[in-house]
Amino acid sequence: MTGLVLKDIRKSYGPVKVLHGIDLQIEKGEFVVFVGPSGCGKSTLLRMIAGLEGITAGEMQIEGQRVNDVPPSKRGIAMVFQSYALYPHMTVYDNMAFGMRIAGEDKAEIDRRVRSAAEKLQLEPYLDRLPKALSGGQRQRVAIGRAICRNPKVFLFDEPLSNLDAALRVATRIEIARLNESMPDTTMIYVTHDQVEAMTLADRIVVLSAGRVEQVGAPLELYEHPANLFVAKFIGSPAMNIVPTTIVEAGPTTTVSLGGDRNISLDIATPPDHKGRKASFGVRPEDLRIATEGEHALFSGTIGIVEALGEVTLLHLEELSGEDPVVVKLPGIVRDVRGKTLTFTADAGKLHLFDADGHSYRKA
Repeated sequence: MTGLVLKDIRKSYGPVKVLHGIDLQIEKGEFVVFVGPSGCGKSTLLRMIAGLEGITAGEMQIEGQRVNDVPPSKRGIAMVFQSYALYPHMTVYDNMAFGMRIAGEDKAEIDRRVRSAAEKLQLEPYLDRLPKALSGGQRQRVAIGRAICRNPKVFLFDEPLSNLDAALRVATRIEIARLNESMPDTTMIYVTHDQVEAMTLADRIVVLSAGRVEQVGAPLELYEHPANLFVAKFIGSPAMNIVPTTIVEAGPTTTVSLGGDRNISLDIATPPDHKGRKASFGVRPEDLRIATEGEHALFSGTIGIVEALGEVTLLHLEELSGEDPVVVKLPGIVRDVRGKTLTFTADAGKLHLFDADGHSYRKA
């Protein structure tokens, strides 16, 4: 059953257009993550789903019901914000129960829901504590628990981990993943700018840019088969290396020029009439490796900055003639390479090609 349907959703503030026709279908029980740069409209879209922002044009349905004019309290949604927004004078139990008490729920039902949510989020030992006696991660779990108690059809998260430090982000992210597994029939929509959260939590990711959907797909689909240059550079860290190129030979397989006498054949199909056209060649930093003797070279340059991170080492090739700097991500610790000239290559299946408008060519 479909959990949420957005049909040509648009949002304007006076003459300023923020969302430009969003079409999206989210299945019941699906975990969908909205990602994109600041100002792309992802939080605005989430607030429109919640009913906190009006819809300028288009139609929104939750489980088959049109909800454009339905108030937030009647939509069957629950929202977790960046701020915990807990009542400081109430215990954890009372914070989680407050909304149900206001709604006039039965006392026994309130107790059952609160204790069930506390069990899911491992908050049972803290039910009698005040928020000031909790860590940041525990407070965020209380805010999530308060939302669970509403027994919503759709769960909305607006960057809920952004106020936590690195260690707490990891721990709370795992808690959200467990929560998702324990509530298989509840649709969850999560807004973040953190790629790790998106890649590890989502069933599908929606990539937004300037109020438009650039691509929708499973995390690895977006990583391995980006639809355009924006998605290619946005998904992955460090970003995909993009090099301007020219199509030398077009057809079922394609040959491109990387400058000078560096031509490379790609298992990527291009229309025959695209021969001679400008394009963009792409390869992810983690897909590059030091070339052995006899392997075709993609890049050769002097190593400038070296970022030794322990589990990986990032090598920055000093700017090559006519190209942007290239970053190489090698596993483990790589020592004594700064200032050396090295040659790098990658497997053919890991290479990407984009046309002059930024759209990805189909891989053969």
